[in-house]
Amino acid sequence: MAANSRNVQPSSGGGWDVTKPGAKRVSAHTETQAEAQSRARAMLGNDGGGEMITRGRYGQIRAKDTIKPGNDPRNIPG
Repeated sequence: MAANSRNVQPSSGGGWDVTKPGAKRVSAHTETQAEAQSRARAMLGNDGGGEMITRGRYGQIRAKDTIKPGNDPRNIPG
């Protein structure tokens, strides 16, 4: 896992949560997945970049995105 990352995942009470792995509290709660991803991108950008991981309803990873100025180990966009 990346040194600096945020998870975007469905909240048990509805909506979407942005969490930092290992943290006890939610960093942000939004009504839509797009809003949560936008907040996660902003948080990672302000924190020097890193990996945004979007998870589905059952915890499976749906998407990963490296936020600049993070170090993307792959040389293709995405």
